[in-house]
Formats: sequence, C-alpha cells, structure tokens
Amino acid sequence: MDILTIKKIYAAYLSCDGRVTTDSRRISGGEMFFALKGENFDGDLFVAKALEAGASYAVASVECELDDPRVFKVASTLETLWGLAAYHREKVNIPTVGENGVLTGGNRVTVIGLTGTNGKTTTKELINAVLSTTYNVCATEGNLNNNIGVPLTVLKLRGSDMAAEKTHDLALVEMGASHPGDIDELTAVAHPDTGLITNVGKAHLLGFGSFEGVKKTKGELYDYILSKGWKKVFVNEDNPHLVGMASDRMGLETVPYGLKYSGSEVLVSDDDHPFLRIRIGERVISTNLVGAYNADNVLAAIAVGDFFGVPFETAAAAIEAYVPSNNRSMMKKTGRNTLIVDAYNANPSSMDVALDNFALVSASRKIAMLGDMRELGAESAAEHARIAAKALAIPGCEVLFVGSEFAAAAGSSARCFASSDELAAWLRENPVDGATVLIKGSNSLKMINVIPEL
Repeated sequence: MDILTIKKIYAAYLSCDGRVTTDSRRISGGEMFFALKGENFDGDLFVAKALEAGASYAVASVECELDDPRVFKVASTLETLWGLAAYHREKVNIPTVGENGVLTGGNRVTVIGLTGTNGKTTTKELINAVLSTTYNVCATEGNLNNNIGVPLTVLKLRGSDMAAEKTHDLALVEMGASHPGDIDELTAVAHPDTGLITNVGKAHLLGFGSFEGVKKTKGELYDYILSKGWKKVFVNEDNPHLVGMASDRMGLETVPYGLKYSGSEVLVSDDDHPFLRIRIGERVISTNLVGAYNADNVLAAIAVGDFFGVPFETAAAAIEAYVPSNNRSMMKKTGRNTLIVDAYNANPSSMDVALDNFALVSASRKIAMLGDMRELGAESAAEHARIAAKALAIPGCEVLFVGSEFAAAAGSSARCFASSDELAAWLRENPVDGATVLIKGSNSLKMINVIPEL
C-alpha cells in the first residue's frame, strides 16, 4: 500500500475522530465508511448511501462509479483497512506528564495479542475485567477477531494526540485463525508487544490440514513477539504443547502460570456451588463461569494482571464480578431446567472438556444436546464418532444429537435431529422438566434456538 495514500486517508480518519465503519446502516454522522467486498457483497454499491447518511468520507475500490471528492479509491479496500490500522497503531501514544504538569505524548500504547483454539473470548473478557480496574483498556468487542475485526479494534485506540475524553493505556486484541498465515496477517496489523496463546487443539482442520498446522499457525504470535515485540509471552506451564512451542523459539522469555504450576485447586461443584471455584493460596475465587476448564482462563487473567501491576485481590474481585453473556460457559436457570450454554463454537478439544465437566455434574436428570462440529476436514467422521461415543458413555445422561455429521457417527439407536429447529419442535411435543442440560455445538447449528423450549 502506498504510504502517501495511507497518510492522506489517515488525515481524513483523524478528522472523523477516528470513527470507522464497514456497515452503511450504522452511520450516525461523521464516520469514515470502508466499502469492503466479499463473495456475497459489494460495499461499492453502498458508498452513495453512506455519504447520504452522513459519512464524512468513504474508501471504495477503483471500480466504484461514484465521482465524489470524499471518496478515496484504492486497489483493495480490505488491504487499505489493514494498512490504515497498522499505521495508526504505530502513531498512538499514551500521555505522560511533562513540565508544569502538562500532558505530552509519550511511549506508544502497549498491545497484548491473544489467540488459541479454545477460550480466546472468555480469556480476553477476564483479562479485560482485571486490567480495567487499573487501566483504560481498548479490547476486542465480542468475537470480532478476524481480518476485519482486528483492524477495526486497532482503529478504536485513542492516543494523546486525538480528541478523546480518555486515552488508552493498553490494548487487548483477540486474533482468530482458520488457515496458515492468518496470525501472521493479524500481527502485521496489531503489532503486539506481548501475548498469550490459550491452548492448541483440533479445530478448523479443514483449513489447517493437521494439528501440527494448528500449532504452527497459532505459534505465529510467538514468532512475531520474538522478532519485534518484548520477546516475552504468557505461557500455561501445565500445557506441554505451549511449553514446547515456547522453548522451540530460542530467546523467547515466558511469564508462567497454570493450575498445577501455581499449586491451585478447583473445588468440587454441587447444587449449592454450581459455578467454578478456585482455591489460590488461602483465597477462594468464586466465578460465574461453568466448567473446570475455565480455570486456565482465570489464571491467565491473574497472571497478566500481576505482570501489569494489578494487585491479586483486585484481580480476584474483578473475576468474581464478571458475568458471561456471550453463550460461552454460561449457566442459565429457567423456570423448569438448569442450562449449561456453551453454544457459540465447538471443536473436538472444546467438546472433550465440556463433556468431561458435564460428567462430573451432580443432577437427578442430565441431557446433553450436541450439534455438529464444523471444518474438521478428513478427520470429521472419526472425531464425531469419538465424541458421540464419549457422550453416550456418560452414566445417566440422555444425549440428543443435531446435524448430519453426528447422525452418521452416532449410530441408528441414537436420537438425532437434522437441525436445532427440528429439535426445538420435538421439545415442544416432549417437554423437559427438572433437568440439567448441556447445550453445545458450532455456531452455524444455532443451538441457542432450543433454549426457549427449556
């Protein structure tokens, strides 16, 4: 991307108070609209509408027919979005106090990169809760962690030279990946100083090709930090894959954490204490999260907080106050049942830990409603068969499967449904009461559709 073009667009971006959107329907006035293109959409068609709605500028492709001085025409709007975000990231400074108490531009803002197979968003939310007790943090919203979400997050950073009520002290950028090179692409935008990989497991194997492909791609975060960051990353010492990945990179320093590493203990869940509780030293942290597998996410947040000077008790209180609201590790009590909702995503490793945890749940009636795991490639049939067998082996647990993959793998005796809507219809005819229900599946299965029937 031509740096002169980026500088020109950047000046316009600053005049928009740093407000950028890719959705013409969300323009309230004064934004910069990026006309992105994809297989099923063409942002160029909405440039005129965006300007009419009040956008100050638009970035469109060279094919855009609208002739307007407010429109920057570029070869690739997506690559321009990346370039603008990367340029902005290097320009954002945190303020320091100069002579006579005057705020002046200081060092550039610190960016923490976060990726992993499972737990990225929950870990990001926990770290954000901890760091926000002490700092003004710019964090990824929801799960906007792809090649559009990451630059949009970076462009929300506010520095000492921008018109903003508060400037950011830290940024926490979640990065997703489904193909080799994805993390390389995102680190080139966010330029993380340090980072954390939650774990590596079998997910998006259709894109990665193998588990080794997953490790290589997630490890691109370590590679970037070793080459251009602080050469220091947060590593779960209980996870041999992450320990090995870090040790394979000579010169990379680690900030260790982990349940066993710290001598901490997950306390048993029961009817009186259904949520995750962790004993760390003499302190018991009582969370609003479901599942022992979230202990690693909690300890990661504490480790990051400690590194940045957040007192342990302050971090513990922030974690206890955090309530998930994104269909991840949520417990929901209806008038009839207790639901464990982890229905945003699913892959073999996340299914494993969810079922392991569900097997330990004490309840008079247990039902697991499991939807297909997507993008597993050649290993899909074998992994669905393995997970189906594991679910069916849980003592006293009824299992309801959704999707063609589980239907083919679970056997003719298993109860299977073509879609979540079909399962919801069956539940209306066969009401469930007094049960503890695990709801899990890939987002495309829309397993949350069954919740109103429970």
